Amino acid sequence: MSFRDGASGRAAVVSAVDVTRRYGEDATAVDALRGVSLRVLEGELVAVMGPSGSGKSTLMHILAGLDKPTSGTVEIAGIDIAALDDAKLTGLRRDHIGFVFQFFNLLPMLSAEENIVLPLSIAGERPQPEWLRELLARTGLEHRSSHRPAELSGGEQQRVAIARALITKPTIVLADEPTGNLDSKTSGEILELLRLSARTYGQTIVIVTHDPRGASIADRVLFLADGEIVKELGSTSAAEVLEVMGALQ
Repeated sequence: MSFRDGASGRAAVVSAVDVTRRYGEDATAVDALRGVSLRVLEGELVAVMGPSGSGKSTLMHILAGLDKPTSGTVEIAGIDIAALDDAKLTGLRRDHIGFVFQFFNLLPMLSAEENIVLPLSIAGERPQPEWLRELLARTGLEHRSSHRPAELSGGEQQRVAIARALITKPTIVLADEPTGNLDSKTSGEILELLRLSARTYGQTIVIVTHDPRGASIADRVLFLADGEIVKELGSTSAAEVLEVMGALQ
């Protein structure tokens, strides 16, 4: 059953309840997550921040179905992902999740356009021509679509990665440090593109980032420390994010 926010009327497309993740056993056990609960609503852009070792990456992997919680539940589009076998998890990721990584993860032998439509090609589907043209235009890649990754700048490669994440119109886009490998100017352009995706297309997005500017574009910012959500802010400034992060160090 999907949760619906009483104030906005929007459904929660992603929810986690009392999620824990323990690695190892007995004296060597490490608790990466300690009872994390969250909901992400339709069309919401949520940033997750925290010091190194706070559990950000573990949470991202569990929300993506790349790892399973030790306890607790995670639902995407009303589906309990912890209950799925590997084949069904693969199908869920294909149908519901778009990924944006720090290091782009583009196939070097394919053109920008071929990289963008790759998720559909793997599924044996063709892109909607109008939607592909719209994405190429929005990402500024109309005249670069035939170029291979080596012929593109870092910012252009990340734009390809974002278009690839959006091409299937997924339930949620998970962006793991999407500006971590880019210069300041290009980072700002990529963050604006993510914000545009949420505002224009109603795309639900979760960003794990260490960049205060990245958090400042979000509707909400969740702060993790020692595997727990210790603070939440609504739409805020980079300066306030820095202040909270300083207190958590």
